[in-house]
Amino acid sequence: MFSKLEFQIAFPPENLLALNLNMKSLLSFLFLITFGAIAFADIQSPPMADMGPTRKLGRGFSNLLFGVTELPLTLINVNDQYGNSAAFSYGLTKGIGRFIFRFGVGLYEVITFPAPLEQNSYRPPYRLNIPWKLGGFEEFPPELGFESRYNYCN
Repeated sequence: MFSKLEFQIAFPPENLLALNLNMKSLLSFLFLITFGAIAFADIQSPPMADMGPTRKLGRGFSNLLFGVTELPLTLINVNDQYGNSAAFSYGLTKGIGRFIFRFGVGLYEVITFPAPLEQNSYRPPYRLNIPWKLGGFEEFPPELGFESRYNYCN
């Protein structure tokens, strides 16, 4: 069909080699760009990605239902720090106040869960419990009893 000379004129061997190298370089470059973009996108998750309307609704329901656990926990903490008489007076008052606050915030979060109101996000509307500062609240109410988060039955 074609003679060797006609084939070499139409497709010289050095052009084939250059085309092959350019194609390898292009594919390598596209491979690096694609996986580099995927790796870069993976680390670009926003810090508040976990805070959404469903978490706000769940936090609101847990504050409504389990906010009463603030009362015994506050009594125990004040008793450990200041003694029995402070636990009965100051601890009881502080526990009731924390329970009422949790109930109010829970009601607020259940009603407003679809809207990102707190700093245009779904953050809790109260100051979180920072260990080196007094006051503040955990995101969810405290747990009572001996519940464990570890699976010991492997």
